[in-house]
Amino acid sequence: MQTATLPRDLLDETEAAQYLTLSPGTLSVWRSTGRYSIPFVKVGRRVRYRRSDLLAWLEIRTRANGATA
Repeated sequence: MQTATLPRDLLDETEAAQYLTLSPGTLSVWRSTGRYSIPFVKVGRRVRYRRSDLLAWLEIRTRANGATA
């Protein structure tokens, strides 16, 4: 069951990029090409990212050893 998302938990593209230490353009490219499946929310024409989704995405990308692939 999805919990309610509070407005403070929604980050705009710039804030999400800062959170991930990326450029906003990189997030835009990933979103349009589907390179990485980071969930996002469309609010009208605006794109928002849930802080919890960004954290979950980082967690699944965490490696325990030196493998980079």
